[in-house]
Amino acid sequence: MFIKENTLPKSLIHIAINYTLNIFDNLKEYVNDGRCEIDNNSTENAIRPLAIERKNYLFAGSHESAQNIAMFYTFFATCKVHNINPHTWLCDVINRIPEHKANKLQELLPHNWKPRILDM
Repeated sequence: MFIKENTLPKSLIHIAINYTLNIFDNLKEYVNDGRCEIDNNSTENAIRPLAIERKNYLFAGSHESAQNIAMFYTFFATCKVHNINPHTWLCDVINRIPEHKANKLQELLPHNWKPRILDM
């Protein structure tokens, strides 16, 4: 067993022991709670497309265009989280906006959206 005091302060093993001791309470929580994941891969994978697109905003042409692109990516990401087809949502919203009350536009946001049922 390694003892911290028996290692050189700048050695890799000393640094590793210090690191482990500093996060030991979190490690205990991970072991005791089965819901905790050992890594954050799922989060990293979820935000990767946003990080890639953020670089693309540099070439949007203007600040306003970059904001518009970011807004649409946010809409489409919200659709994905709520298992909504972004094309279906966008077509429906574009068709409904002219007759929709301005003070109720939040109803058309992806997380609030309910598809319109058309009479046959």
